Amino acid sequence: MCDLFVGTWKLVSSESFEDYMKELAVGFATRKMASLAKPNVIISIAGDVVTIRTESTLKNTEISFKLGEEFDETTADDRKVKSIVTLDNGSLIQVQKWDGKETTITRKLMDGKLIVECTMNNVSCTRIYERA
Repeated sequence: MCDLFVGTWKLVSSESFEDYMKELAVGFATRKMASLAKPNVIISIAGDVVTIRTESTLKNTEISFKLGEEFDETTADDRKVKSIVTLDNGSLIQVQKWDGKETTITRKLMDGKLIVECTMNNVSCTRIYERA
């Protein structure tokens, strides 16, 4: 099922991303820079390890994980979090936890696009990627 996500995806639209970053307590300057970035997301699979690499002019990040296994992650905004990714109903659901806080990143495929929904508390953002 994860195989459908494999490939290179480029950001084509972003809605409420700055509001989401504000909810994460990302600093003003970083939010402004990140809002301008148009990242590519490269998803690959080797055996049972999924790798999601995000590349932009601002910063590159990479996570590798096995579904259902918790791992340590340093986010693009330098939060140290415990993450777990599961496959639920065709969507990759990533939950990040740190300092008593939690955010959920849902990646799903719709109409050939990669839809990424990020939610923390009652703030959500949607970022849409197309195959590069």
